[in-house]
This record gives sequence, C-alpha cells and structure tokens, in this order.
Amino acid sequence: MKRLLLSSAIPAVLLGLSMATAAHAEIKLGLGAPITGPNAAVGAQLKNGAEQAIADINAAGGILGEKVVLATGDDASDPKQGVSVANKFAGDGVKAVVGHYNSSVSIPASEVYEESGIIQISPGSTNPTLTDRNMWNVFRTCGRDDQQGAVAAEYIAKHYKDKKVAVIHDKTTYGKGLADVTKKVLNDKGIAEVIYEGINTGEKDFSALVSKIKQANVDIVYFGGLFTEAGLLVRQMGDQGLKTKLMSGDGIVSTEFAAIAGPGAAGTTMTFSADPRKNPAAKEAVAAFNAKNIDPEAYTLYSYASFQILKDAMTEAKTTTDMKKVAEVIHSGRVFKTVIGDLSYDKKGDITRPDYIVYEWKKAPDGRIDYTGNEVTE
Repeated sequence: MKRLLLSSAIPAVLLGLSMATAAHAEIKLGLGAPITGPNAAVGAQLKNGAEQAIADINAAGGILGEKVVLATGDDASDPKQGVSVANKFAGDGVKAVVGHYNSSVSIPASEVYEESGIIQISPGSTNPTLTDRNMWNVFRTCGRDDQQGAVAAEYIAKHYKDKKVAVIHDKTTYGKGLADVTKKVLNDKGIAEVIYEGINTGEKDFSALVSKIKQANVDIVYFGGLFTEAGLLVRQMGDQGLKTKLMSGDGIVSTEFAAIAGPGAAGTTMTFSADPRKNPAAKEAVAAFNAKNIDPEAYTLYSYASFQILKDAMTEAKTTTDMKKVAEVIHSGRVFKTVIGDLSYDKKGDITRPDYIVYEWKKAPDGRIDYTGNEVTE
C-alpha cells in the first residue's frame, strides 16, 4: 500500500513541476541600440519604445502565454561592438532582436543573427544593402535610402533649380549611401553638385569645409549623416555668416540637432516618415509615454512597432522558438496593425508602403526650433 501511494504520488509531483515550469515560461527578445556613444539620444528613443512595448505585451498576457524578457545590448554605433552584442544575444538564447540603428552596425550583425537563427527587425537602418541580400531573417520598420534620397532630390530640384548644390557625407554606410543616392537622382535631373566631399564622424571643426562652401556660393548643402555633425555644420556656417540652407535625412530626427545647431537650425529641411505620434493607432501608446513624461519622438514608436510585429507573427506562427516559421509569417504579405500604421512586407523584408515626406525645422511660439507639424506640402 505504501509503495502504491508513493508511485502514484510521483506523477503528481512531476505534473506540479511541469505546471510550474509552464506558468513561468519566458521568451527572451533583444534590443540592439547605441545606448552610449554619439547617437545615445536615438538609443534612448529605441530603449523607451522597447520597454513600453514589452510592458504592454506582458500586461496583455505575453506571447502565447509566455512572459517576454528584454535583453539590451549597447552597440555604441560601432560595427565591431555591434557584432559582439549579436554574439552575446545568440549565446544568451535571444530569439529575435529589434535593432540596430546604424546601417554599418545592422549589416554585419545580421550575419550573426542569420547563422544563429535569430530574427532581426531594424527600426532605423535604411541602407538598401541590409535587405537587398535577401536574408530570411532580416526586416525593418523604416524605409530605404533609395526612396528617401529620391524624395530629397525631387525637393532640391524643385526648390533650388539653377542654384548651387553641395553634397556632403560622413563616410558611413548610412551617410555616404544616402548622399550618393541623392546625388545620382540630382545628376539624372541635370543638376551637378559644385562640391562633393566626405567628413569624419566625431569631427568638430568644419571651418575649412565651410570656407569652401562660402567660396563656391553654395545655396543648399545636402548632408548624408547624423545629427551631431549636421548640427555643428549648420552652426559653423552661421558663424561665418552664410545663408546657405542644409537638407538632410532621417539621421537628424532628434531634438539634439536643434540644440547643437542653434538658431541656424530654423530653415533646415529633412526627409522622414509621417509623424507616428499623430497616428490614431498610437493614441494609447503615446498616452502611456506621456504619463511617464516621455515624448515618443522619432524612432521611439518604430521600436515599439517592431515588437508588435514580433508578437503578432509569433502568435500566428504558434511558436516562440522556430524563428523561420515566424519569418514566413512576416514575409507572407500579412498586414500588421502597429502604432506607426498598417505594415506589410515584401520578400526582401522591406515595408511595402512609401515612407518619406519633407519637413522643415521652424521656430515655435515658445522659442523652440522643431520639425513637428511642419510638413512641406509644396
């Protein structure tokens, strides 16, 4: 009798352990971002978006009943550090990664993710090479530079016809790639730049370049690069008395740009998507951010949307472990409802909607210089 009781108790104990394990099942998702370094302001946006998305997903029951745990890796906008982050994610059992911001980081990191069976969704890497390699695991919630550059070139051709144009880039995968696309479209339209030059990221003194711009009587500088160098270039052009305007891409979408550029930021134009904060689908998320005194500017909601896509794709694929099945769902043409609007994907991993318009930074009544609400419609 004692033996029977003991043997019958064993399955009950095992069942209890099994139920406890199931109740505490977790899935680990990663965020790869420049938490430190020159683009830490954008890293903060991506981190805010990730943390709010994970909190909201878990509050709604997780993914297929599993709690989501966020692992954050700081790539500092450095390709080598980005690869190290990718390898650590792989070793730690991360199933999918939202990141990275810089194309020069996302591209080499994606090879680690592919080999490790990890899905990667970038909220901010726009270089075409990222998805043109047709890797099964790579997606992005933003657009591409060949789209963005064409929009910029159309604007310049319309508003600066017969004017002098300079094309400057920061020699990075993103910056040079974007500048070269814009240059090509301008050249195809019969507009030849009077200056084409690269600068170094981290450079502080652009006085020689500004003098060259002044001597060439440049009317508009197209800059492929990020907000720090763009801001310094604008400030130093102003210091030398230039009225030259600057146009750039989504790399300057940060209030830090205006802080660095100073009063000269007013009049700067740039390409970016329609402001996701105004999307009705973002209303609840924006309220949640505002309750924490966070303005979900720029890439915040792009990060949030990336996690929404992962959740919905895993739910439809009915797996949190087989990422190839999850990737098949994303590639299928299915429409994902996100805070940045409805998104669907092509076979490369690019979103199918056009995603760029032109904004102008203007001085607001309170004295701030901002792009919010300043879409250029002509």
